[in-house]
Amino acid sequence: MFSMIGLIGGLILLIWLTMKGINIIIVGPLSALFVAILSGMPLFPQLAEEGMANFVTSYMSGFTGFIMSWYLMFLLGAVFGKVMEDSGAADAVAKFIVDKLGMKYAVIAIVVACAVLTYGGVSLFVVAFSVYPMAISLFKQADLPRRFIPATLALGSVTFTMTSAGSPEIQNWIPIEYLGTTPYAGWEVSIIVAVFMAVFGYWWLKRLIQKAVDKGEKFVARKSDPTFDTTRALPNPIVSFIPLAVVLIISFIFHHDLAQSALILALLGGIIATFIVSWKYFKDPWEAVSQGTIGAIIAIGNTAAVVGFGGVAKAVPAFNVAVEAMTSIPGSPLIGAAVAVSVIAGMTGSASGGQLIALPLIAPGYIEAGVNTEALHRVVAISSGALDSLPHNGYVVTTIQSVCGEKHKDAYWSMAATTVVTPVIGVIIAIVLFSFGLGL
Repeated sequence: MFSMIGLIGGLILLIWLTMKGINIIIVGPLSALFVAILSGMPLFPQLAEEGMANFVTSYMSGFTGFIMSWYLMFLLGAVFGKVMEDSGAADAVAKFIVDKLGMKYAVIAIVVACAVLTYGGVSLFVVAFSVYPMAISLFKQADLPRRFIPATLALGSVTFTMTSAGSPEIQNWIPIEYLGTTPYAGWEVSIIVAVFMAVFGYWWLKRLIQKAVDKGEKFVARKSDPTFDTTRALPNPIVSFIPLAVVLIISFIFHHDLAQSALILALLGGIIATFIVSWKYFKDPWEAVSQGTIGAIIAIGNTAAVVGFGGVAKAVPAFNVAVEAMTSIPGSPLIGAAVAVSVIAGMTGSASGGQLIALPLIAPGYIEAGVNTEALHRVVAISSGALDSLPHNGYVVTTIQSVCGEKHKDAYWSMAATTVVTPVIGVIIAIVLFSFGLGL
């Protein structure tokens, strides 16, 4: 009983403290400590019996294990994003898309710009920073309420592109190790679900924005608003697409032989390609590499902090009870997998963290039961990108507060519509389509 109270209470504490703006690297272990104390878990290894879990070891195993597995992907992804940004290649791609669609389609222009960069392998966090100045400019010209900018950036970055077949984002690559699949698993269903999430998410976001406009909300400028530098010379937009294409092509060629390691090679190829095609447009290439490195450490540290929370959570008795209940849901095994992954991702505030905690627990049983691994891969990927976007999620906090300078109470609910509700419906559609045999 106390263990379950601790587990649920720890999650609530994690969300509440994050909403208060406290750094997730502090909130993660503090919330995990709450779970450990109420579950009667020894705090230090010296106080635990041999073979028994303790708070410090459980938390740090989760924390360091995630870093060990994914640091190079985070590092190269962040550096790739920064060199694309510093060289002007990211701006060139985004500006090309925005100019083609124009102010009349301000929202969809921002969504498409984010989607192209994200699917091309640029780090989600870097995409938000890169596109935000243009988003401010477009929202100002169209006189749209600025509190919807985070939801617009998120729709293009962490929904239909992040978890789709072929995406070089890690949320699409983590299942490979546990299921023996490829990043293109279930691609037929993935295409349908991605189109649904893009169209439905855009339609809903536009309705929310229009409703606010009808109530008299307008764009309110701030002195601190960034401005898009229109005087800077940018590389040719078509040439700027080359590094994005390189990432996708290399990951496609080597994914079968190298599995997850193909992503390291692909991102490295993207970095080299950016230096080759955009060298003369760089402001300070080595400073960009340095900033990318720092950004990677912050991003992986934030994620590892909540994975550490999950490491403690899964070591308490209540966690096994919760997982057993979720995976024993009647009907398709895909339903149980989707519920388990999405709930754990919600608990940890991390799509990647949710997968890394859930998959070792549920994958062997489902594979032994004969569940199609292609379908399982795609359902796990899509479902991990749903409840992960609760208020304490690292991307949500960074985008709303650090990038856009908004308050959670103003900006989060429209973001929840695009990054929580829309993917939840998307995973339901995926399960239904797989149940009818599509893509199997």
